[in-house]
Amino acid sequence: MVRFCPRGTLSGMSQDTNFAEQEHARLETELAELKRRRDQLRADLQADAETVGDRGDAADALQRAEDLGGVEEQISRVTWLLAGGNPTGEGQLPNGTAVKLRFSDGEEVDMRVVNFIEETPAGAEDSTLTADSPLGLALYGHKAGDTITYQTPRGELQVTLLAIEQP
Repeated sequence: MVRFCPRGTLSGMSQDTNFAEQEHARLETELAELKRRRDQLRADLQADAETVGDRGDAADALQRAEDLGGVEEQISRVTWLLAGGNPTGEGQLPNGTAVKLRFSDGEEVDMRVVNFIEETPAGAEDSTLTADSPLGLALYGHKAGDTITYQTPRGELQVTLLAIEQP
């Protein structure tokens, strides 16, 4: 079984740089890029409205309109997160929860829970756990010292929750 998780200690999760500050800066950058893209799509749609074209042009314009709707939705989500929103689904660990796990092969790993894969900070892909993954869902409601059995596409696995820190 391959797990892409760095080794370390729970105290190392705070690391030298603050996760919340890094996440905030990443979200600010993402928001600026989304707004730039939204403005470009709006300009393209305006240009589409001012020109007469064939069905292919109409299909392109329709695709741009759909893209604009998706970008607007992402802007709303990122803006909400920057305003302090913490999208936690029922039965899920809160975004930013830090866990230390021991897998059945004895490997101990530190991980941080995110609710959206897009919230993964650059360089932290190997230590990120999505709240709605089989393991993320299985951890909900447990405390340090619990051994948890959960289902994956490859079968049943066990993990021991060594430590948990909710934001």
